[in-house]
Amino acid sequence: MSSQVLTSTNKDAYLGELLDRVYKSTPPQSSPQAGRVMEELRDRASSVVLEHTFPTTRDEAWRFSDISPLLQVNFQLPETSGIPSLPLSDIKPLIFSEAADSRLVFVNGVYAPQLSSVANIPSGVFVGNLTQLPENYLSRLPNYLGKQQGAVEVFTALNTAGLTDAAVVWVARNQIVETPIHLLFISTLSQSPIISQPRCLVVAETNSQVTLMEDYLTISDWCVNNANPYFVNTVTEIWAEENAQVNHSRIQRDSKVAFHIGKTAVSQARYSRYTCNAINMGGKISRHNLEICQTGEQTETTLNGLTMISGEQLADTHSEIILNCPHSSTRQLQKNIASDRSHIVFNGRVFVAKAAQLTDAGQLNRNLLLSPKARVDTKPQLEIIADNVKCTHGATVSQLDDEEIFYLQSRGLDKVSAYNLLVDAFAAEIINLIPLTSVETMLSQCVACRSI
Repeated sequence: MSSQVLTSTNKDAYLGELLDRVYKSTPPQSSPQAGRVMEELRDRASSVVLEHTFPTTRDEAWRFSDISPLLQVNFQLPETSGIPSLPLSDIKPLIFSEAADSRLVFVNGVYAPQLSSVANIPSGVFVGNLTQLPENYLSRLPNYLGKQQGAVEVFTALNTAGLTDAAVVWVARNQIVETPIHLLFISTLSQSPIISQPRCLVVAETNSQVTLMEDYLTISDWCVNNANPYFVNTVTEIWAEENAQVNHSRIQRDSKVAFHIGKTAVSQARYSRYTCNAINMGGKISRHNLEICQTGEQTETTLNGLTMISGEQLADTHSEIILNCPHSSTRQLQKNIASDRSHIVFNGRVFVAKAAQLTDAGQLNRNLLLSPKARVDTKPQLEIIADNVKCTHGATVSQLDDEEIFYLQSRGLDKVSAYNLLVDAFAAEIINLIPLTSVETMLSQCVACRSI
């Protein structure tokens, strides 16, 4: 394998070499049935990747997001010989108290059973990795894994081409899981740039309820700037079956030297309810593709997002909600805070099919610029084919109001405290929606740390 640094002049060769590396990754020992499923998915996805070119700003979906710096880094697969050796003491500060015994931990994309604990998971619920999946679930695995829409997007296909394992949460019919489940994906800074490709599969069967915390971070100081970069390319598939309820929080706080591209693909059957609280703070370049497909009537979708970046970070959120059936609703609030020379991109598409009569869709993007050189590109997008719907969308871009700062100063606050209070209040509308108190507190501290 060549170790030369690949540049934009041979970006297609770069994509081909990256595919070659991830495809040759060796799956852990699993059942023959799971092995066959993964092999078929890997082969099909590899063909899809070969049909694509590396995305550039000439592509409409990427026109505001220049990811060409990826081409300057020669990523290798992490060492996967055996179980990751990270000690439990290193991750104790990362464990949420509400999910201390309901967590799965992956290190550089490799399952770490000695760091995981599922002692508090009730019967009727499976939480583990693919190699542990019981036989009664294996027969249904091909109906879910790799079956979401959007599987032909290039980075999603690259993830599937290198599929060797996955975090699996499977909630049986009529099961209500009171304990939140923490899916912790840790990246370690290495002597060479590495790529990891975490995968999640969540199945919430009929009448079930579950709360998920999906968490991406580095084990070292997240704001370090002088370490080797790493690339996290992740895919999460969520199936909410009839009358199921999934409360999903996704937190991305990778290192500032990291590249992070994530896909969340959700399928909702009738009467189901899905909520996503997406927090993006880390990464040199990050992108979150959030795709929701409502396949049944009277479904409810709620998307709440907060992106807060600084320095020269680039953060891109692309969401797509497809309403196919009548009497459904969706609400989306995306808030962005950009400081220094950072750049935030938001593209939110809501498609209302002709059959989706009497639907109610609302979308709002609010942006706060904290410096003259910060940049936001926003595109709320409604496409309506149905003729009897209630749909709204909008976007605002603003700076902190001098009059508000002056008012707080007149009440005894200094200028810095007044500034921080306004930033905290802007972010709190999203952070306060996180269902875990410990996570809400941690994120509030992160916001305070990143203010002046």
